[in-house]
Amino acid sequence: MTDAPRPALPRLAALGIVAGVLGASAWLGRRNAPAGDHPAIRRWYRRLDKPGFTPPDAVFGAVWPVLETGMAIGGYRVLRQPAGPTRTAAVALWLGTSAMIGGWTEIFFRRHALAGSTAAAGAMLVTSAGFAATAAKIDRPAAATAVPLVAWLGFATLLSERIREANDG
Repeated sequence: MTDAPRPALPRLAALGIVAGVLGASAWLGRRNAPAGDHPAIRRWYRRLDKPGFTPPDAVFGAVWPVLETGMAIGGYRVLRQPAGPTRTAAVALWLGTSAMIGGWTEIFFRRHALAGSTAAAGAMLVTSAGFAATAAKIDRPAAATAVPLVAWLGFATLLSERIREANDG
């Protein structure tokens, strides 16, 4: 007797999960953004000593929609794979990364915890790379969508650490 593959998540359920998770992460990120409607956060961020390789604000604004689109596609594709331990692991890593992205803005911009934000960036790098590696076992295009995020988070971890060094010690 062989076990039949367990069914994939229905399309609408997968879309709902992706929209809800990434929507919550985006809401938290926006709540803490150094934008004009958050003048105290904006002032604090502008006063930080930052390394010369810090991108201009416009680059952050251009990069994140691309990364979030990749996360949405990758998460959706993995959720649509037949249920099993590999899909469960990939979904857990995707959820962890998504939650930490919103959480990072809380740690860095609102709490000004520079060491904590560096640790969180490193954790996101690990979970996003883990997602890519795990997703590759069940859906290579889903894994490919994570590659830009992994690269960006590698850069972001370095940037976060250099900001911490320049401002904390």
